[in-house]
Amino acid sequence: MKILIANKFYYRRGGDCIYMLNLEQLLKAHGHEVAVFAMDYPENLDTPWKKYFPKNMSKLMAFTRPFGDGEVKSKFSQLLNDFKPDVVHLNNIHTQLSPVIAQLAHEIGCRVVWTLHDSKLVCPCYTCMRDGKWCEECFTDKFAVVKHRCMPGSIPGAVVGYLEAKKWNKDVLQKNVDLFLPPSKFMMDICIKGGYSENKFRVLCNFIDVTKLPLRADMPQKEDYYVFLGRVCEMKGVRTLCKAAAQLDKKLIVIGGGELLPELKKTYESCPYIDFKGQMQWEEFMPILQKARFMVLPAQCSENNPLTVIESQSLGTPVLGANIGGIPELISDQTGMTFTSGDVDDLKDKIRRMFEHNFDYQAIAKDAIDRYSSEAYYKILMKYYQK
Repeated sequence: MKILIANKFYYRRGGDCIYMLNLEQLLKAHGHEVAVFAMDYPENLDTPWKKYFPKNMSKLMAFTRPFGDGEVKSKFSQLLNDFKPDVVHLNNIHTQLSPVIAQLAHEIGCRVVWTLHDSKLVCPCYTCMRDGKWCEECFTDKFAVVKHRCMPGSIPGAVVGYLEAKKWNKDVLQKNVDLFLPPSKFMMDICIKGGYSENKFRVLCNFIDVTKLPLRADMPQKEDYYVFLGRVCEMKGVRTLCKAAAQLDKKLIVIGGGELLPELKKTYESCPYIDFKGQMQWEEFMPILQKARFMVLPAQCSENNPLTVIESQSLGTPVLGANIGGIPELISDQTGMTFTSGDVDDLKDKIRRMFEHNFDYQAIAKDAIDRYSSEAYYKILMKYYQK
C-alpha cells in the first residue's frame, strides 16, 4: 500500500510529530511505501520528499495559509500526482498546511483518514480554554473567538481564526475525510458535541515502539524521586506543580524545555527539591523515567492522549495525572492516581499518597505494552485504511 502522511513539522517537536515519525517507521517496517508532506522548516529531518514541502510560513502568510494558498495546493497536488497514494493520513495540518490537502486528496479518490491531536475541529484556538477555564462557546458559535479575542494577535488573529473555522467547517471536513481517528474518547465526544457525526469517528489510542524499551527483566530498582516530562509551560501546569513540590521533601526532576523554564529555574534556584534538566532526548531521559517512583502530569488544559503517560507506563512507571481531558482514560487504580487540575493542595496530597502506595511496576509495564504496542495498533489501523 502507498501511504502519504501529512503534518506541519517533520521533526521531534511535540507529541503529534513524534507520532508521525513513529507511524512512518511502523508502516515502512511492514513493507508499505510511505511519503511525507510538511512545511519546509529549519529543524526538519532530511527526507527525499522535502522538494514537495511548501516554504516556512511568514507572518504575512498567516493571513493566507490557513485557507489553502497557491504554493500548498501546487506542491501537494504535484506530490499526489507523482506518488499516487492509496491513503492520505493527516495529522496536525491546520494553519501551516490547511485542510485544503484533505480536499485535494479526496477529489482524486484517495482514502483520507485524520488522527486528531487537538480540538481544532471545534475550537479555533485549539484548546477549548478561555481565561484558564473550559469553554465550549465556539462549538455552536464560531464568532465567539472574535468576541473574546482568543487567538494570538488579538483581533487580527481572532478574525483569521474565525474565517478559517467558517471555511473549514464540519460539513466541508466530513465531506472530504473518510474517517477521523481521535486517540481518546474525550476527543471524539467533544467533536460530536460540536456537531460532527459519530459514524465518522473511531477511537484509536496512540502507540509506542516496544523495540525501544528495555527488557522488563532489566527493570531497575525504583529511586526516591518523581518526574515531570513535557513542555514547561502554563498549560502543562508546571507552575502549579513547582508550588506543590517546593512544599514537600521529595525530589522532583523536571525534564523538558519551554517558555516558563527560565522563570521557574530562577524562582526555585534555592529549592533543594526541584531539579530542572531541560530538554532531553529519549535515550537520555528514559533511564531517569524508568527509575522514578512515578511521573506527574499536572495539565491545566484538556490533554488528548498524552504520549508521556504511555511511555511512562510502558517503562513500569505509574502516573499521577490531572483529572482533565483524556488523561483519566489512561490511568486506573493499578497504574496511578488522578487529582483535581490546578489544585495545589490536592496535588500535594496525591504526591504523598503516590510515594506511600505499593505499585506492581512489572504488571504496569506488561499491561501497557500489551495495550499500546505498535503491532496491535498497526492491525487496527490497516482495517481503517481499507475502503
